[in-house]
Amino acid sequence: MKILINSLFFGLLFFCSFSQQENNSSNQIPEKQMPSSIIDSHTLSNYKDISIEHSHLNLSVDFESKLLYGSVTHTINNPTKDSVFILDTKYLSIESVSDQDGNKLDFSYGEKDDLLGDPLMVSINAKTKKVTIKYSTTTQSEALDWLNAEQTAGKEFPFMYTQGQSIFTRSWIPIQDTPGLRITYSADITVPNGMLPVMSAANPQIKNNSNTYSFEMNQPIPPYLIALAVGNLEFKKIDNRTGVYAEPNMLESSVAEFTDMGKMVDAAEELYGKYDWERFDVIVLPPSFPFGGMENPRLTFATPTIIAGDRSLVSLIAHELAHSWSGNLVTNATWNDFWLNEGFTVYFERRIMEALYGKDYTEMLALLGYQDLQEELVTLDPKMQTLKLKMKGMHPDDAMSDIAYEKGYFLLRMIENNVGREAMDSFLKKYFNDHKFQTIVTEEFLAYLEANLIKGKRELLKIDEWVYQPGLPDNCPVIECKRFINVESAIDDFMLTNTIAKLNTTEWSTHEWIHFVKNLPDSVNSNQMMLLDNAFNLSSSGNSEILAVWFERSIVSNYRTAFPFMKEFLVRVGRRKFLQPIYESLAKTEEHKAWAKDVYKEARSNYHYVSFNTIDKILE
Repeated sequence: MKILINSLFFGLLFFCSFSQQENNSSNQIPEKQMPSSIIDSHTLSNYKDISIEHSHLNLSVDFESKLLYGSVTHTINNPTKDSVFILDTKYLSIESVSDQDGNKLDFSYGEKDDLLGDPLMVSINAKTKKVTIKYSTTTQSEALDWLNAEQTAGKEFPFMYTQGQSIFTRSWIPIQDTPGLRITYSADITVPNGMLPVMSAANPQIKNNSNTYSFEMNQPIPPYLIALAVGNLEFKKIDNRTGVYAEPNMLESSVAEFTDMGKMVDAAEELYGKYDWERFDVIVLPPSFPFGGMENPRLTFATPTIIAGDRSLVSLIAHELAHSWSGNLVTNATWNDFWLNEGFTVYFERRIMEALYGKDYTEMLALLGYQDLQEELVTLDPKMQTLKLKMKGMHPDDAMSDIAYEKGYFLLRMIENNVGREAMDSFLKKYFNDHKFQTIVTEEFLAYLEANLIKGKRELLKIDEWVYQPGLPDNCPVIECKRFINVESAIDDFMLTNTIAKLNTTEWSTHEWIHFVKNLPDSVNSNQMMLLDNAFNLSSSGNSEILAVWFERSIVSNYRTAFPFMKEFLVRVGRRKFLQPIYESLAKTEEHKAWAKDVYKEARSNYHYVSFNTIDKILE
C-alpha cells in the first residue's frame, strides 16, 4: 500500500470548527486540504508537508503531581510555505505557542480521535523557523509510568520512565508522532535532588549538584525512540563503550549478567558493519516495565526479569542491540511494516547468539520461537497473520505478535537457506548501509531484495505468500534441535514411570526447562506437578521465563500449590509477555477468572498502561 489518507480527514477539506480550549488563541486558522502524500495512518500530523528537523525539550519532572512540565521547541522545514503546522497530541495541556522571536502563534485543535488523540493546529508563516510549545503532561498520559518508592528495588526514591513505541510519544511531547519521520533532539531535564535522569541520547554517568542535566542525540531517530527515565540510578561500565545503569542494589548483579555486552557489539559489527550510535548502554528498570526490552538508541531499557543469575536470558540484550541496525538505523516507515523492524532483529539476534554461544544454543531459541508462532497461528485472526498489515483504525500494538517477530525471522532464514549464508550476510550488510538513517516500507524492501539478492526467484521462493498471506508457506525452514529431543524423551519417561528418577537435568539450560514444561501433556495432574515442584522448586524459581510457563501449566492442571507464588509474580511483574498468557489461561474457567480478578485489583496499579490496557480486556 503506497498511499494512505489519514482517517480523520479522508475525502474532506481540512476545515475545522476548532473547539476552543482553555488558554488557546481565539483566532481561526485558515482552511486547509490534508495532503494526499500522507502514508502513515497513525498520525494526524502533516509531516509530509511541514516536518520537524530538531526538537529541544526543556522539562521539569514533578513526582509529587506526577507531571512533566516545560516546553518543546521544534525547528521545522517548510519547503512549500504552508500556513498550518500540525502535530500529534494526546492528553496534554497546551499553555501557549510562540515562534523563534517570541511572537505568540495562534493554535487550536482539530477533531478528537479516540485512538490517535487531538491534532494541534499551529498557524505559521513563511518566516517561521522554530515553534516553541509550552505545555505539561496530565495524569492520563499513556507513555509515562510513575512509581512510588515501594514499587522500586531500593524502596527509597520514586521512579519514572517513558515508553514511546508505538504511538505513545504524543502523550508526553506534542510532536509529529510517526516512524516515517526522523529527527535529532536535545534536552534540558530538571529532576529532584538525589535523582539521575537518562535518555536515548548522550548520558551523564554521575549525579551533579544542579539537578539539571543536558542531553544530545545527534543522529536522527523516529520520535517513538525519544525516551526518558528518572530514578536513583548509578552507572558502571563494562568496557569502553558499554555499561549499565540501575538502582544501587541492582547494579552489581546487572553488570554480572550483562558482562558479555561488549562482545555482543563486536560480534554484531563483524556481521553487519559499524555500530553507528557511539555507546551501547542498558538501564535496568523496575518490574512494571511492560516489555522485555526497548531499543532506545544508546540506552536500551530492560526488564529486571532477565536478571536470572546465570546469563541465560541475555538473548534479549542481543535482540535490543540488533535493533541498532534493524529498527533504529533502518526504520519501518509505517506500523503496517512493523515486521521490517522485528523480523530482521530476531534474525540478527540469533546470529549474534550463534557467534557467541554456538549453533546448538541458537537452535533452541529458534525452535521455541517456532512453537510460540504455531500457538499464535491457532488463535490469531488471519488478517493479522500477514507480514504486511492493514492497521488503519487499529492500534499499532495489535501488531506486536509473533507474526512480525518469528514469521519475519523464518522468512529471512528461508532466504538464507536458498541463497547461502555468505550471500545473505553480504546482502544484509549492504541493505543496512544503503538505508542507514532512513525509513522504508515493505514494497521498497521487496524491490531491493529482488534487485540485490534473489534476482528472479521471488515467485519460486514464495516471497509474496510469506508477506501477504496468512499462515506459513510450505517452504518454512524445519528446525532440528538435538537437545530438545533429549528433553522430550525425559517427558515420556516421567509420564510413563510417574517418577523423577530418570530426569537428568543437571546440564539443562533455561531453554530446555521451558521446553520441558511447555510440552508436558495436558493430562499431567496435580500430584505429578507436585513431584516436579518438590524436586526442582519450579514454583519459586528465580528465572521469570521458567516461572511464566510453569504457572500456565499449573493453571491447566489446577495445581493450587503454585497459586500463591503466581499471585506474588502477577503483583510484582509488569511484563506483558508474561502477564497476557497467564491471565488468558486464568480467564478460561469461572473459578480461575474470579481468582484472577481478585489478584488484579492489587496488581493493576503496578502495571504500565501498555499492560493494563491488555489485561483489562481479558478480564472484562
